[in-house]
Amino acid sequence: MFFLRSAFWLTVMFIIIAPKDIDLGRQVDDASRQALAMGQQAVVEHVLHDCSSLECTGGKAALAVLASPKLPSTDAAPTETSALVPLPRPRPDRMG
Repeated sequence: MFFLRSAFWLTVMFIIIAPKDIDLGRQVDDASRQALAMGQQAVVEHVLHDCSSLECTGGKAALAVLASPKLPSTDAAPTETSALVPLPRPRPDRMG
């Protein structure tokens, strides 16, 4: 009950005190877009920096493969795709 009363009075006071000439929805939307752009820029800078180690080069290669996945063709026979499914190993003879 305490939280419900607190939320009610905080909402009432915000409505009373909030500035009337400011569009809060637009400001929140602008801040969200700006944060998203900064995050994208940080990721791009981190991914595209020059690498000198084998680890970094391998990471870039993995990202390149993940960025452009190759889908299997639709004309492939179902037996070809079923061969890719791992099968369990056969049970040893001593286990019955």
